[in-house]
Amino acid sequence: MIKVSGTSLPGVVLIEPAVFDDPRGFFYESWSESGYAKVGIPRTFVQDSISRSTHGTLRGLHLQHPYGQGKLVHVPVGEVFDVVVDVRIGSPDFGKWAGVELSERNRHQLYIPPGFAHGFCVVSDTALFVYKCTDYYHPETEITVAWNDPGLRVRWPIATPTLSKKDRAGRTLGELEDKLPCYQPSKPIVCIDE
Repeated sequence: MIKVSGTSLPGVVLIEPAVFDDPRGFFYESWSESGYAKVGIPRTFVQDSISRSTHGTLRGLHLQHPYGQGKLVHVPVGEVFDVVVDVRIGSPDFGKWAGVELSERNRHQLYIPPGFAHGFCVVSDTALFVYKCTDYYHPETEITVAWNDPGLRVRWPIATPTLSKKDRAGRTLGELEDKLPCYQPSKPIVCIDE
């Protein structure tokens, strides 16, 4: 059983799995092909990835084009501020962003369709971040949008994050316009309580 709610970006949805807590700990399903398919999340994921990061690390904003990846993400250890940006040329929401807290405490998941840039900033001492992806990683098609693009005005919780060389070299949406995917309306995710 899952609860699915929309975000300010159509197609990007927050998922709250049913969690069973008792004195021994907790249990929940982090993925069920049939259950998630009922709400419009793709059935086929081809790659799982995990990153571990320390406080203040910011990873992103990343996407692949033309090999777009849908991502189902969650944080089993720690806490992050997760950000998604609509970068699809022609989208009514182009350049808009949504941010959510993902943590071991709230156990929320986020589904990000292809065509959106994604990143997160670690606000706990450390965090494990789990990605379930609909396409393989194709480094030759990866695009990095500047985490601090002044046109986006993302309100990150840390002013001077720790960045990789790749993320320090991110470019603004204006500089990337000829490399970004085009908007194609699709069937929306269904927001329901299952």
